[in-house]
Order: sequence, then C-alpha cells, then structure tokens
Amino acid sequence: MKHFFRILLLTLLLPSFQCDDNENTRTTPELLAEKKQEILNYIQSFSCANATGCLSIAFGAKPCGGPREYLVYPNTVNQSVLENMVNEYYEMDQEYNIETGAISDCMLVGPPNTIGCVNGVCTIID
Repeated sequence: MKHFFRILLLTLLLPSFQCDDNENTRTTPELLAEKKQEILNYIQSFSCANATGCLSIAFGAKPCGGPREYLVYPNTVNQSVLENMVNEYYEMDQEYNIETGAISDCMLVGPPNTIGCVNGVCTIID
C-alpha cells in the first residue's frame, strides 16, 4: 500500500517537472525577421528580364486582418515553394499578433500598382 501511494504521488507530480513546450515555440520578432529574410533571400536568388516577368504576393498578417505589405518577385521562382514560405510566415505573424495582443492602424494595404524590373530585380515603382 505504501508503494501505491508513492507511485500515485510520483504520477501526479511528474508532469509539473516537465518543460513547457509552448515557451520554446513562441513566435518572436527575431523569428519573424529570420523567416522574412529567408523569403527575401529566396526571391533575390532569381532575376527578372522585364516588367512582365514580375508578380506580387500578399505578405504578413495585420492584427485587424489583411496583409502587412506586398512582396514582388520574378515569375521564375518556384511559385509553390514561395507560397508555402509566405504561408508559414503568415501563420507565425498571426500567432505573434494573438500572443502579444497586437493592434494596428487597420488600414487596407493594397497590391502595388506598378511593378518594374530594374537591373534584374523586381521593384515596386509606386
């Protein structure tokens, strides 16, 4: 009977000594910056030949909804790879907004009107 109570006590106390996984997976501004740089590096590893070879994609998550900004990229990138990377960033950004109770100006950010290819780099003109 004595052993039963010891085992019961250990069973009840053991979970309290385990690490909290949520602390290790929290989204931080540093993680967001690293992920954004990874995406920008991927985009920059491709070049464009002319303005028709450039596209834009919504990027990030404003706390009120909608994208934070738009990224421009050459149509030579692997579209599904880029979309997966941007979706991962979106999830992280949205999670960070919720965790921190972030607020924003709630202004709609629209896609760029004019995109150009400047020296092999897709650029927002206005």
